Order: sequence, then structure tokens, then C-alpha cells
Amino acid sequence: MISTTVLEQLHKSLSGDVLFDSLHKTLYATDASVYRKMPLAVAYPKNEKDLKTLITFATQREITLIPRTAGTSLAGQCVGDGIIVDVSKHFTKIISFDETSKSIKLEPGIVRDSLNVYLKPFGLFFGPNTSTSNRCMMGGMVGNNSSGSTSIKYGVTRDKVLEIEAILSDGTSVTFKEITSQEFSDKTKENTLEGTIYRTIFEELSLEKNQLEIKEQFPKEAIHRRNTGYAVDEFLTSDLFGGSAPTINVAKFLSGSEGTLAFSTAITLELDPLPPSESIMVCTHFTSINESLLATVIAMKHDLYNCELMDKTILDCTKNNRDLAKNRFFLQGDPEAVLMLEVSANTIEDAEILADNLIEDLEKNNFGYHHPKVFGQDIAKVHYLRKAGLGALGNMIGDKKAVACIEDTAVALEDLPNYIEEFTQIMDKYQQNAVYYAHAGAGELHLRPILNLKKKEDVVLFRKITTETAALVKKYKGSFSGEHGDGIVRAEFIPLMIGDQNYQLLRRIKKAFDPNNVFNKGKITDAFSMDESLRYEVDRVEPEIKTIQDFSDSEGILKLAEKCNGSGDCRKPVEAGGTMCPSYRATKNEKDTTRARANTLREFLTNSDKVNRFDHKELKDVFDLCLSCKACASECPSNVDIATMKAEFLYQYQETNGYSFRSKLFANNVKYNKLGSIAPALTNAILSTPFAKAAMGVAQQRRVPKLAPKTLKKWYSKQPKSNHKKVVYLFCDEFTNFYDVEIGKDAFILFEKLGYNLQIVNHEESGRSFISKGFLKEAKVVCNLNVAVFKDIITEDTPLIGIEPSAILTFRDEYIRLADDKSSAERIAKNVFTFEEFLAKEIEKGNLDRSHFTQEAKTLKIHGHCHQKALSGTHASFQILNIPENYSVTIINSGCCGMAGSFGYEKEHYDISMQVGEDTLFPKLRNTPKETEIVAAGTSCRHQIFDGTQRIAKHPITILKEALK
Repeated sequence: MISTTVLEQLHKSLSGDVLFDSLHKTLYATDASVYRKMPLAVAYPKNEKDLKTLITFATQREITLIPRTAGTSLAGQCVGDGIIVDVSKHFTKIISFDETSKSIKLEPGIVRDSLNVYLKPFGLFFGPNTSTSNRCMMGGMVGNNSSGSTSIKYGVTRDKVLEIEAILSDGTSVTFKEITSQEFSDKTKENTLEGTIYRTIFEELSLEKNQLEIKEQFPKEAIHRRNTGYAVDEFLTSDLFGGSAPTINVAKFLSGSEGTLAFSTAITLELDPLPPSESIMVCTHFTSINESLLATVIAMKHDLYNCELMDKTILDCTKNNRDLAKNRFFLQGDPEAVLMLEVSANTIEDAEILADNLIEDLEKNNFGYHHPKVFGQDIAKVHYLRKAGLGALGNMIGDKKAVACIEDTAVALEDLPNYIEEFTQIMDKYQQNAVYYAHAGAGELHLRPILNLKKKEDVVLFRKITTETAALVKKYKGSFSGEHGDGIVRAEFIPLMIGDQNYQLLRRIKKAFDPNNVFNKGKITDAFSMDESLRYEVDRVEPEIKTIQDFSDSEGILKLAEKCNGSGDCRKPVEAGGTMCPSYRATKNEKDTTRARANTLREFLTNSDKVNRFDHKELKDVFDLCLSCKACASECPSNVDIATMKAEFLYQYQETNGYSFRSKLFANNVKYNKLGSIAPALTNAILSTPFAKAAMGVAQQRRVPKLAPKTLKKWYSKQPKSNHKKVVYLFCDEFTNFYDVEIGKDAFILFEKLGYNLQIVNHEESGRSFISKGFLKEAKVVCNLNVAVFKDIITEDTPLIGIEPSAILTFRDEYIRLADDKSSAERIAKNVFTFEEFLAKEIEKGNLDRSHFTQEAKTLKIHGHCHQKALSGTHASFQILNIPENYSVTIINSGCCGMAGSFGYEKEHYDISMQVGEDTLFPKLRNTPKETEIVAAGTSCRHQIFDGTQRIAKHPITILKEALK
């Protein structure tokens, strides 16, 4: 056992960090696989010297190093009991780029899609395209020999690897690249570890019996997705080993080696010209999986750029995801399978010809019942729906999940229908309804049985199904690991797949590279058992977790946390768009991802021995930088709603540890604002002083919002009644009532002019401040009172609308979990709308037109509130602000502003808050012409925009009120 003193010394010896606290070890105990191994520590090296120090330490202490980038591997490659070496934070540079030779040299922590953003202006891109491309990193893609949806046109990662600079297990730096056969022979004579490696390869592969055994046992050459074991078959193309090629490249051999042979520090890749500019996707619908596979053989005779499959299970998982449901526009009926068939050409006319020929061929062979064509930007939406399939599978309610174990099998395309037919027989034998999706055109479907790995009988099935499927793949001379690698789940089947003689050859090569097993022990050779070290303890007694919120829609808060399957969508960078996860984008720390929060909560709710399982400092630390933006509730394919779980955690933790003065102050702001509104000018003057800010724990740089001279409710009580018959109820939220009174007045002026009778009834605050600070008892009281007030007056004809998104949307979100009268809360929620949603619906009904508004020209840019984007959407804002005939409106792809209610005011969070703003929103606003109006519905957003850019943002209500004739 290595002591903490020794690890502390290791930490001090690095420029980077070595962390060994329970939180960080917990975060890195899992990846996107079904495995859990608690590491000794987590290292974040900053340079090659740090890596060499770690290698020396591991050798001396007889431990292993597990390389990791985004941690999205499905087979367990990134878990282990040694030191996790995370290069995703510091090894992120593009070292050199040669446009002429179409090559680029980079460090392993570059995100694949970010690389292509960099390359696009040069007309180039990196072709292999995984479903995780917006967060997976090049080091991981090389380690797994990733391929993805474009492999039928652009090949696999190995095809693109030109050079790898690496550190060997003795700490020496080497470069593997294409060399001549003579140069290879010369290297075998060197008295170094590199020389030993070349010599071993030469001696082993020169033997004719080994060459014949490889040809006999390895997958068919026609299968380009071949990733079982080490790629020794690559060497057989060389004239040294029976082939004809005068050159040889060990870098290609390293691709797919899962970090078990050397530690890569720089990778040189071959690039491709961008695809033709015009594409059409034919989304053919089928009544069975088998029909879709038979159709694939016909479709692949055409020049396709993508040939991907989605089955009904995947499609059904996208129905209840807010972010994915909008991308189902191309579906007709309830197909058992859909093939996504993409053709490309330099003109849309030529693409149309290709698409029509494809459809004609399918129809001639009686394949498919519906062949919609998808164009332009809509193609990316369909791709996103398919890519999200991996994460969406985590959205299954309960303990049965689609398990990754046989999801990476690849066979020759002509064998695919028969292979799947026999596979289905295996599934039927075990009464399994498997999932079928992904790369039909490449002969690889991601097949997943649906199992409960908390139960012994399903763990037994886990092994049986994997074993029988491996034997079936071997029958068809396929590849058991097409692109996801062997890892833990498939490594022990390598002897079956390639024969024991070849397996022993792999072991000898591993020994030559890494005699002390320093690199990623237990993967590929001498493998860990595939049915041990699982994420869940088998046949455990399920913990009973009592919560104040209702989590019955996920069968409890623990199962909501368990819906996170580690796919890492929350690690996508700013350029990937969306909002999730703003804290990770600011810090680039795994600790600040949605995944980290879900995994930590799962870990402690499962394994805590405390009476209050929420009472752990690690949970407090991991939730600290969560802005409760709710982006994860929609952008996470598994709908892992961290904001809701954070509120529950804060409540439970504070019930044991007490509520701080500042939390009480912010949570009870309505009570204190009522007092302050007695003398608002005096209150404003006091709260703006440095002393008051310090006492409240507010950052000195912040402007404290000023109370209005008169509350909106008081102003409303003095107004004459409207004569209009169309009654609409306004929820007078606490932010509009005390601070943004002028916006509330604008709402009444606007609605009166448009012919609506806007009314306020006596009701409570929204409870948003209570919820965000974890005062859930108080929030529950407020919720119940509001439900009682509105349950008999809110209907389809008399809806409830709101000005502040975070307040009005509590009716559609948290109130459903908090209300005692849940049926009434759900009934109210159906007729609760943001101001923008209501007017957009009125436009659609024909009740509102342009006649009321100016013809003056104006340019507007909309920044959407995070809760609005997650629970409602910004399209309604866009729609209503286009009512004035000459208004030019665009929605800024702006992510989170960073304020998040009280979060950005808190002194310890100020810097992170501003960094979140700087990630996307602030630069875009600074580049916006002064005459362009900035629109933001959220009060926090408007304050943050001013603090960060000195630009004044207006609520959409004010924009429309000013646009009235």
C-alpha cells in the first residue's frame, strides 16, 4: 500500500497535480462502461517531464498508469487500480499544421470536433467521426482506433495516423513513423528498449508459421473495423513479413493498443478534403430490423457517405428528451428501424439525382415504406439524434439498462443479415429484446442486451450472451471489437477470437514494450475478468433514500443519478454549442461536469454508512460550482437533472449541518425585500456599500439590484380594470414585483393594446430562491399555496403567464415534484406559459398580427435564459420579436451567462461566473454593433450582461411595448 505521504511527495515533484482525495478517486473510478475500479490517485501532468516522473514512480512502486482523455470509452479502458493519468486538461495544443501535405501534429487532448473547427477554413477535416465527436479526444481515438459513422468513406483512425511521439516504459522518448524496411532492420540492432521492440517484432513476424496463423485466425480482410487485440496483421503488408510494401509504420500498430504499450505525447494525422458541399439524407423507414439489413446491402452499392441504423428502442428513448424530441421531425408512424443514407455532391441537383436513384433502387427491391429526404441543416439534426442514441439508452427507467458488451461486433457486409438473424436467435433464447443501432453500412451494429447488472442472474447472462456472441462472430470470421476496443469487457475473449498462438504472440509483444506492466494493466493481454469490478454490487440491498421532492418518475433520486452512463456529453466544449456544462467549460475540471456530480451522488448514496447519506463534504464540493442552469435536464441524453438533485442535496445536507446566514438571506429575499421596500431609496443606498456587500458575502465588483420605488403589485392595485374579455393571469414573480417593475408595467400596456385583460390575483412568490438554496420545506409551502390559488382559475381559456422564466417555469418543473396535490399541479402546468410562449401561440391561432406594431427597422439579438432554453426553448422569443415587420432577429448561440441567480453575486463564485460569461456570451456581445438591441428575458442575465459588457439588455416585453404604434 502506497502511503499518502509518498503520493504527496509525488505531487510536489510534478509541475502538474496528483490528487488522491476520495472525491477525485471516486470521479475516476468509472468511465462510460459498466465497470468501477477505485484508483490509487489521479494525475494531471503538464508536460513530458511530468509523464516521465510518473512512469519512473510506477515502475519503482510496481503500479500501473491508466491513460485517460475524455473518459468516454465503453469497454473499461479508462478504469484501473493504479494512477489515472488525465491529459485532457494540459495536453491540448496543436503543435504544427502543414496545409500542403494535409497533415497536422497535435497533443492527445484535442477534441475531435474542435480540431475540425480549426481545419474548416483550410478546406480540410479529420474524417473518422464517432458519436462522441464533440467531446472525445484524439488520444482516445488513437487508443481505440475509433471510426464512427463516416468510416465507409474515410476509413478508421489507424488509416490516418502518420506518426506518434511517445514515452516508452523505461522513460525514453521515441518517434514511431513510416520507415523503410532497411531502417526497420537497422533499428533491431540498437541496444535500447526501442531496439528491443523492433527486434521482437522482427523475430516474431518473420516466422512463417506466425504469419500463417495471423492470416488464418484474424478477421476477414474486407472488414475494415478490426480492433481485436493488437494489429499485428498490419505488419504483414511489409516486404519484411511476406508482403510487398517497402515501408513499415509502428505508429499504425499503436493505434488501437489502448495505452498498453507506450504513452503518446504527440500525434501526426493525415487529413482529408472537406466532403462535397451539398448533401441529402434519405431516412428510409422499415417494419423490421431484418428488412433494414437486407436493404443495407442494396444501399451500399450506391456512393454513400453515411449508412446508419436506428431501431425502435433508440427512437423511443428520444421521445421524452426535450432536446432530442424536436429532431424527430422526419419520422412517420412508428418504424421498427430507420436507415440514414447520406449522399453528397457538388450541386444540389446532382445530390437529388443520387438520392432519387437510391430511393428508386430500394423501392424496386421492395425495401422500406417511407423514404423522406432531409436537406441542409436538418441533416445535422438527424445525425445528432443518432449520435445521442448512446446516452439516450441511459434514459430507460429502472435498473434494466442496454448494456455495452457485444455492442462492437463487425462482420463482412454480405454476412450481416445472416449474422443478425443468428444473433436474434441467441437473444430469443435468453428472452432478450436487444437494441440495434449504428453503422449498418460498415457491417457493424451496436447490439445491446437489456440487463440488470445489480442482479446475479443477469450478470450470469452478461457473460453467457457475450460468450455466445463471441463464438458467433468467430464463425463469421468477424471482429469482436470493431471500434470501441477490448478494454475489460472483451479482452478475455481475444484468445477465442484470434487463437491462442496469436494471443501468446500479443503477450510477447506487450512484454517487449512494457516488461513491468506499467501501462494500463489488465487490458488486451492478461485481462481482468469481464464480470467482476462492476459499477454496482451484485444482489445488494437497495438503499432507501427518503427525499422531500418526488423522484418517482425515475424510481427515486438514486436511480436518477444512476441514469448517467458516463457518455460525457457534459464535457462538450463551447464551440459544440448548447449550454451544458457551464462550470466544466470554465474550469476544464472533470469535477465540474454533470457526470461527476451524478457519479459522486450515486457513490455516496449507495455506499455511505451515515444516517444522512447526503452528509458528505465530497458532495458539497462537487455541487459547489453547479449553476443549476438545468441544461443537463434537456441536453443530457439521459435527462440527468443535476439542478433538481442539487436542490435536494442542499436541503438534506443543510438539515444536518445548518443553514448559513447568507443562504438564509438569499433564500428569504422576498421577506427582506418587503421590509426594504418600506424605504427603498435608503435600502438601496445601504446595500450598495462595501460594508454591506462584505457582510452579505457578495463580491465587491457586483452591483446589488435596486429595489423599485413602488412594487408592481402596489402599482397594479391602483390601475383601472381592463374592459377586454380575454382574461390572462399574470404571475407576479418576486423579481418583477420588487426590481423590474417597469417591465411589469410594460406588460400591462402591451397586453391592453393587444386586446387582453391581464390580471394579477393574490398569490405567493415562486419559491425560486428557496429552491436554489435548498430551502425545500419553505419551497413546498409556497408551492402548495400557489397550487391552491390557481387550481380553480387556470384553464386553457384563462392561462397563467410569467415574465421571469426561472419563476414561471417552476410551475412546469419543481412544483410537480413538490406539490402535495400533484394532479392539480400537473393540470396547472399544462396551461402555464412564458410571456413569449403565450404570444407565439396567439400568433399561430391568428389572434395577433403586425398591424399593432411599427414598421421601423431594428436589429435584435436574443440571449436565452438557461431555464427557458432547457424547459421551454427560445423559438417563441424569436417568433414574437419578428412580429414587427422590419425587425431583424437572431438568437445568439450563447450558452450560460454565468450569473445564475445568487451564484454570480457570491464572492467565491464571482471569478467563475465571469469566466462562464467570457466563454461565449461576452465576446459575442462586445462584437455586436452598438445600435443592435440585446434582448434577454432573465433578470440575472440582464445584470450579468451589463456587468460583463456594459451593454443594456431589454426584456422582450419592453421591446414589443416600444414597438407599438
